[in-house]
Amino acid sequence: MNSMLEKLHLSSKDEGVPAKEPDEQDLKKLQEQYQKANQGHVFAFYDELSAVQKAGLYDQLSSIDPNHINEITQKALHPADKESEGEFANLLKPLPESAVASILDSKTEDIESWYSSGLDLVAEGKVAVVLMAGGQGTRLGSSAPKGCFDIGLPSAKSLFQIQAERIWKIQQLARKKHGKKNVVVPWYVMTSGPTRKPTEAFFQEHDYFGLAKDDVTIFEQGVLPCISNEGKILLETKAKVAVAPDGNGGIYQALLTSDVRTDMRKRGIEHIHAYCVDNCLVKVADPVFIGFAASKDVDIATKVVRKRSAKEPVGLILLKNGKPDVVEYSEIDEATAEAMDAKQPDLLKFRAANIVNHYYSFRFLETIEEWVHQLPHHVARKKIPCINSENGETIKPEKPNGIKLEQFVFDVFPMLELEKFASMEVKREDEFSPLKNAKGTGEDDPDTSRKDILGQGTRWIKSYGGIVVSEEEIGQTGVEVSPRISYGGEGLEFLKGKKIKAPAVLEREE
Repeated sequence: MNSMLEKLHLSSKDEGVPAKEPDEQDLKKLQEQYQKANQGHVFAFYDELSAVQKAGLYDQLSSIDPNHINEITQKALHPADKESEGEFANLLKPLPESAVASILDSKTEDIESWYSSGLDLVAEGKVAVVLMAGGQGTRLGSSAPKGCFDIGLPSAKSLFQIQAERIWKIQQLARKKHGKKNVVVPWYVMTSGPTRKPTEAFFQEHDYFGLAKDDVTIFEQGVLPCISNEGKILLETKAKVAVAPDGNGGIYQALLTSDVRTDMRKRGIEHIHAYCVDNCLVKVADPVFIGFAASKDVDIATKVVRKRSAKEPVGLILLKNGKPDVVEYSEIDEATAEAMDAKQPDLLKFRAANIVNHYYSFRFLETIEEWVHQLPHHVARKKIPCINSENGETIKPEKPNGIKLEQFVFDVFPMLELEKFASMEVKREDEFSPLKNAKGTGEDDPDTSRKDILGQGTRWIKSYGGIVVSEEEIGQTGVEVSPRISYGGEGLEFLKGKKIKAPAVLEREE
């Protein structure tokens, strides 16, 4: 099964002994396969290559099924006829009350019950975390993996370190509650081709941020060939096909081809929290979320935040044609976006903003083979450096010259029955601050990420009677509270009556 999946979404091979140049019969067979698929141009420069280059190109092309690539490209470029705007709007409904909860208005006893039961599952070794960390910090002015980025906190911690320390802390809280010597929440970090080695090096350099090396698995999502506007597989060089990561929806293939799912099974994992690396406020392995999803016995749950306004360009989690789904902002007409909730007239009818923060039952991940081939591919039109397959000249396009095929993690949602899906609304200021843009943009940039963490720490301190004195003139206010002290605002009684001069970082009780 894995070999078939690898052909659908290529898995990057570890570097090792150079591949052997193919014999003439094997080469001819592969060339015929590509010729029949009208992709024979990928061999245009084969005879010019060195033995090592020939072996490398043959190995790469052998892992691609050109007919499958043609098929998914055509489906992505020519999706099924869409409904008219009015018809589409009629298909949309908010999730029913039976499938949702909100931290903003849930009963305190319900939240405490979810937290307690979730922490019990952590203590029992039944909870794992999957981090989607394939992106580079290109928009941030860095070629390093986005998780390595320092958002400018007083501690200078990277996103990876902040999240690792939250895992460390939740392990400690579970140990303390149950009197256990050892509690483990395994962390599976999904990278891409460009980010895998730098991520591995960063984790090694920082000694896995205090986590046990054996409990951190760094794996790689698949890639797909880049395609020209004419439907041809693009060559990056004479000896290499241009490829790109297969999107965050590639997580499902990668769980199989990397043997991550096998490791989860061996560990007895039953509940998985999956999220994106760029959210500095993410509550990793959140016991409340785990407890909520487990109590409902669902296969997928998702966290959402309340949409700020009708025009905020965010995807929405809702029902489409009776199935849970995510609908992008651009797909919704103005009237639908501005519609108000009949029961709560001061709130938008469709307000559940997707933040790519999900729960999966392990039993659901055990069924990946049954549905993964049904997930659609989407088109991203890009400027893709390549070579001209007719003359070998390098092309550095000034406008989009091709497409990258990608899948979205939420494309699996509509495959679920409604009773196996749930959504939890959380406070944006406590749980969602994405890092998308370069410093100085003013929105979703390092400054807003830092401000949100410092603001959260300040709120926590004040709630325990601490006093924060800010030095406004230096341009930073607020206090960073290390996750090693507090996971979600708990355990700060020692700060009562204490005065803290901001900006500052609290790394230990003192």
